[in-house]
Amino acid sequence: MELEFVRTFVAVVDGGQFQEAAAELGITQQAVSKRVGALERDLGVRLFTRTARGARLSSDGEAFLPHARTLLDAEKRALASVRPEKRPLRVDVLNRRTKSAHLALSFHRAFPEVELEVVTTGAELTFDAAVAAVAAGTVDAAFRGVPKRPLPGGVMSGVVDYDAHELLVGPRHPFADLPSVPIAKLVGHRIWMPGLSASTEWGAYYAELSEAFDLAIDVTGPVFGNETMLDELATSPDLSTFVGTGSRYFWPDEYDLRRIPVVDPAPVYPMSLLWRRESAHPEVRKLRDYLVTGQEPGDGVWLPSWE
Repeated sequence: MELEFVRTFVAVVDGGQFQEAAAELGITQQAVSKRVGALERDLGVRLFTRTARGARLSSDGEAFLPHARTLLDAEKRALASVRPEKRPLRVDVLNRRTKSAHLALSFHRAFPEVELEVVTTGAELTFDAAVAAVAAGTVDAAFRGVPKRPLPGGVMSGVVDYDAHELLVGPRHPFADLPSVPIAKLVGHRIWMPGLSASTEWGAYYAELSEAFDLAIDVTGPVFGNETMLDELATSPDLSTFVGTGSRYFWPDEYDLRRIPVVDPAPVYPMSLLWRRESAHPEVRKLRDYLVTGQEPGDGVWLPSWE
């Protein structure tokens, strides 16, 4: 079934006459008749009853009309998905709890006229896979770590944030009432980050952090989600986990969890924005200029070797 035939059929319905449809489509009335006739042969039914006043839908035509409109709407959506200027700016924020989601929200509030589509691929997507997604146009921009090497596929990057760490503990933990905790004091304490994969850039970051300060970061599972982990933290006298200062987690008041800044030095996770150099979405530059600040992390911090 040719979509042009379907489009012509809908134009006749909307115009009420073959002549009106011809004018709307910029073709001859004879061409309209041929297209409608071809569609009727494909379907094996009569779509119109011709009268002196124009074309009137047959019962089969009335049955087919909503499906014809659905086909044309699907065509529009399909085209919009691969034509950047016709669709929202698609940005991968990884997880709606992370600082990257807050940065995307900040951009939306600054530029509400930019239609934005937020995508959450999750931390399990490797850095190389994220680069490939940007290069292929699956997403227009993605928040990731800082690349160690020049990026392939015409993909560019720029640092947008340095997210410091806090220790999240329950009220029974020995650090619960401290205003901050020196990283050296974490030695020997169990820091639980279940399911953290070594194949991701976050896994590599925490592996380097653990080695640099002799920390006991436990990545064993099983993984039942953040809610279950927060349940465990709330009642444990020795369990803790790392969270970014820009991340957002919510728990019942009775959990009384505490977020304690880690200092001396403060470990920070450098975050960058990836985008495509060529054939980019027209609003990518606005996002890039808004977020990429060239800021420095300041003194008293620890950065991974790949920053």
